[in-house]
Amino acid sequence: MTINPLTMIQPRRRVAGISAVLLPFTEIGDVDWPAFESHVARTAGAGLTPAVNMDTGYVNLIDHEIQDEVLKRTRSVVSGGAFVAGAFVADRAGDLFRFEMYAERLQAIQSYGGTPAIFQSYGLTRQAGPEIVRSYERLATVCDRFIGFELTTDLAPFGAIYDLATYAGIMAIPQCIGAKHSSFHREPEWERLLLRDANRPDFTVFTGNDFAIDMIMYGSDYLLGLSSFAPDLFAIRDTYWESGDPRFYELNDQLQYLGYFAFRSPSAAYKHSCAQFLKLRGWIGCDRTHPHAATRPSSDIEILRELGQRMKVVD
Repeated sequence: MTINPLTMIQPRRRVAGISAVLLPFTEIGDVDWPAFESHVARTAGAGLTPAVNMDTGYVNLIDHEIQDEVLKRTRSVVSGGAFVAGAFVADRAGDLFRFEMYAERLQAIQSYGGTPAIFQSYGLTRQAGPEIVRSYERLATVCDRFIGFELTTDLAPFGAIYDLATYAGIMAIPQCIGAKHSSFHREPEWERLLLRDANRPDFTVFTGNDFAIDMIMYGSDYLLGLSSFAPDLFAIRDTYWESGDPRFYELNDQLQYLGYFAFRSPSAAYKHSCAQFLKLRGWIGCDRTHPHAATRPSSDIEILRELGQRMKVVD
């Protein structure tokens, strides 16, 4: 596949943004439900679609009771508005694909009015390509619409980036309205955009590349964890691109620098960075991360403060 990125740039396109919502915690390690609800409302109010029970919401570290409470509260906050929720199934290397467990989570998400995003698992990704496609086809029988998900192993050991033939097979499933691509590399995402344009123009490629958030220039939309730091600024940036406002470039650069810092190795610790930044913004009262999640040093706070001051959102 021949790629010329310069010919792919789409000026003034309207961007569809989905923002993964951080699940905040209190000092004693409980979920801070009021802060969570406020962040869902803040995200939706900015014009982005909230995504809950994603990696940013520690979906692999919280039980189904908390996941369902997240769904319940999100439905209440958005009041009939759109939201996305992760369907996660915990398994181990060597396990078979757990269709029934996925089906239960898909049905739960739909019962609360959300659109499922199908998280990967060992049982799903360690199959051969045709079996992976058949697994998604089975899942499509229990939901009206869903978003696929490719995840780099930098973020999760069970993740996988599919070959293009497998991706094309998933794209051909009518219920699959789009897929998040999180390889953290541009070229495979450009390949997916060209494949989309050739085979199914209504399919949405959601960039999950927090190191290249300007992929929206080439035709990607987004489902990002980085946007949870600043849904307001991402919405402004998107408006700048749609209107052809040159301020897009400087704001995008500032947000990208924040992404480079927050998603440095170990990338999974970005969630703690997000909590630190949201506390600096005065949006949450505690910057603790989940007790079993990767952490950042407290010395990061002053760097985040400077980045926030450059964007004029931190005192």
